[in-house]
Amino acid sequence: MTGQNEDERGFFAERPEPRMVRADAAAKDKPHYLGHRERLRERFAGSASADDFADYELLELLLFRLIPRADTKPVAKALLARFGTLSEVLGAPVARLQEVKGVGAAVALDLKVIAAAARRMARGEIKGREVLSSWEQVLDYCRAAMAFEEREQFRILFLDKKNALIADEVQQTGTVDHTPVYPREVIKRALELSSTAIILVHNHPSGDPTPSRADIEMTRTILETGRQLGIAVHDHIIIGKKGFASMKGLKLI
Repeated sequence: MTGQNEDERGFFAERPEPRMVRADAAAKDKPHYLGHRERLRERFAGSASADDFADYELLELLLFRLIPRADTKPVAKALLARFGTLSEVLGAPVARLQEVKGVGAAVALDLKVIAAAARRMARGEIKGREVLSSWEQVLDYCRAAMAFEEREQFRILFLDKKNALIADEVQQTGTVDHTPVYPREVIKRALELSSTAIILVHNHPSGDPTPSRADIEMTRTILETGRQLGIAVHDHIIIGKKGFASMKGLKLI
């Protein structure tokens, strides 16, 4: 069965180099990148913070396990050259990741698994907590979940009477510049979950988080519909690649 199911990663764990008869021959044949990997790992193990590392170094550390038998620095730098930041690499679609030399289907999928784990971790920071007092964590989660999507998504954070998060749902996914939103469906879902307050979130794939006139009008319709049934709309956050806009902060609602 050798070779039948192998992909560009080989096995997930790094394979040891074959034992050589002579030590000097082993040293000569040892790939140059193995020493670099060990030094980078030691730096990370001894570091107090991941902030001590550049994006390409953190991406290299991830790729060590995903691509165990190759020099991953060129791959990491090529990914960053293509997409910009580590967050953008992890947020990129599988098909676009595979356009980068050295990234096959399996590695692209593994990077998306890592991205999903990061989003789940960010959501865990706000799940069950009083959201309005954890606003930075809410924004971090929304950016991780939506900033680099290529199509618009309309997400709703449903809160209980203590403003703790009880559910987080993507209600609609649209095109690159439009998502259909139905205010009655938003409020209906809040009633089904016994939610007394909601936070609306959607992304602008263009990168500019400035609310459009349609965004403002739709939000005001949801706010008024919810008010009649005792459901508050705390905010509508628009996420872009480089920032966000809060309609409440902009005094638009």
